[in-house]
Amino acid sequence: MIDKSNMSILVVDDMKSMRLTIRKMLKNLDIGKILRFAENGREGLDVLKSTKCDLVFMDWNMPVLNGVEMLERMRSDKELRDIPVIMVTAEAERDIVAEVAETEVDGYLLKPLTLGALDSTIKSVIERVNNPDPATVHRLKARELEEQGDFEAAIEQVKLALSYKPSASRLLRMLGLLHFRIKKNKVAEKCLQKAIAVNRNDVISRVYLADYHMKKDDLEKAGNLMLEILSLSSRYNERALDLGEKLLTRGSRRLAMDLFSKTISRSQKTNVVRERIIDFCLEKNEVEFPKALLEQSIKENPSNYDMIFKTGLVSLQAEDNESALKYFIEVDRHVRGHIEAKLELAKLYLKDQKVLQADEYLTQILRIEPKNEMALALRRAT
Repeated sequence: MIDKSNMSILVVDDMKSMRLTIRKMLKNLDIGKILRFAENGREGLDVLKSTKCDLVFMDWNMPVLNGVEMLERMRSDKELRDIPVIMVTAEAERDIVAEVAETEVDGYLLKPLTLGALDSTIKSVIERVNNPDPATVHRLKARELEEQGDFEAAIEQVKLALSYKPSASRLLRMLGLLHFRIKKNKVAEKCLQKAIAVNRNDVISRVYLADYHMKKDDLEKAGNLMLEILSLSSRYNERALDLGEKLLTRGSRRLAMDLFSKTISRSQKTNVVRERIIDFCLEKNEVEFPKALLEQSIKENPSNYDMIFKTGLVSLQAEDNESALKYFIEVDRHVRGHIEAKLELAKLYLKDQKVLQADEYLTQILRIEPKNEMALALRRAT
């Protein structure tokens, strides 16, 4: 039993002002006897492993190890997994918190904190820990039986828990995963589908279901699930990229492009993701999509002449010679002595039978590199 007034509390937040705010509020509410602090998730885990804590407040956004990563490590550690956690987050992050609000987080608070919200959330969390409802009792018993390898008995305990909370996606997911353990995959799939149906924010069940379809080599179903996942969370961007690449290799162009587009829109490292997608698409002889991505990159950074030159080359692959000419001229105007751009311009003018313009660029190249083989060959051909 946790005593609200005498419990030990850990506050994990990289902002000193927030740590001081929580400390002041807890003092005013007469909650907690021992208060410890950590500036990131890694420090927080070190505290938890070295001393007893009854409750953890953690910020969502932190350096080194963020709130999600710390929470995942806590829940996978038998010594730490049952410690109640209250997540503190900004309003803009509510969609992310929704991913675990019904699963692993015991409560969450929105910034700016208020005394009333802090008080009611702590009381609610502690009450549930001290007096677990029947569904929680059966769920914990099921977890114990699963760890002992008695999957059938664990399934019965989850079913009992569901008799109290039939629409709890966490329990439905647990039931599905247990059926996977006993090789009843069809039943497991239906359980995960129901978990998603009762909780539209259930990202985790979608991830398990997508992985299941991947193992079955049903990339289309996995891809459509991944689109749903990306609309709810940005934590699975790398998986989405990998799946998109598999789909494009398999020939599922439209779904691959949808995944690529969604991943770019959800990524914080837009340029890195975009470049990876461009290079992969070009490797697979897909030119229209990377051409559009390159053109968007140019709009965002009009002085990146390496990118502009690359866009010209891709335009050539897409047989859009007019655009290619425009991009190569832009590079030639701003980058002194760019021989590759001059060569491409000479080729394009020769193709259009504009010999004088082509010869002008070939002359410029040979002034810089008198032995340039490509320029010499083109001049001999004119």
